[in-house]
Amino acid sequence: MDETLATEITRTALPPAPGAEQYRCLDFADTAATLPAGQSYDLLAAPESAMRWLTARDLTTPDVQLYEVCAQRMRALRAHVRALFAARVDNATPPEEPLRAVNEALTAVPTAPLLAWDGAQGLRRIQAHPTDQAVNHALATLAADAADLLTGSDAGLLAACGSAPCDRFLLRTHGRRQWCSTRCGDRARAARAYARRSGTSD
Repeated sequence: MDETLATEITRTALPPAPGAEQYRCLDFADTAATLPAGQSYDLLAAPESAMRWLTARDLTTPDVQLYEVCAQRMRALRAHVRALFAARVDNATPPEEPLRAVNEALTAVPTAPLLAWDGAQGLRRIQAHPTDQAVNHALATLAADAADLLTGSDAGLLAACGSAPCDRFLLRTHGRRQWCSTRCGDRARAARAYARRSGTSD
């Protein structure tokens, strides 16, 4: 089986973390993770899988050609977004490089739809992005979404999955939520039950 397809099968077997449907940046941060069973995946590991991820989230169109350099840029921004999320979860000062990288993505292209005129439709708003700038627009959109999450009313809900070694992020949509999925929650509870039975601590 193709490695990128296998990694997507691993990922799709796991539902999106709480909050990922509301914030695409959260889903973006979780495109690579290590799961409690020791499995790992990276949906941006190859241009083809990165393109499928972008297209599925309406961040580009299927006619855009994605190259490895673009997938590398996506992986780099993901690492920076994850660093900012981790700093927020830990109530730590965010590192300078991730802040700079997200700001660069934000300012690389206009993220707001532009005003355009044509004789048939008159004035209208368009999301103008030449094919060679499509990835820039996608990264700018994700960076803006991350900035909105980190500075908005949901920032305090951002959390890391509490079932080690899972390293996905989530929003605590319920006050007591600690895990990114039922699978992680079940595994953590089973580990605690085993520790109690065997007389060992967590």
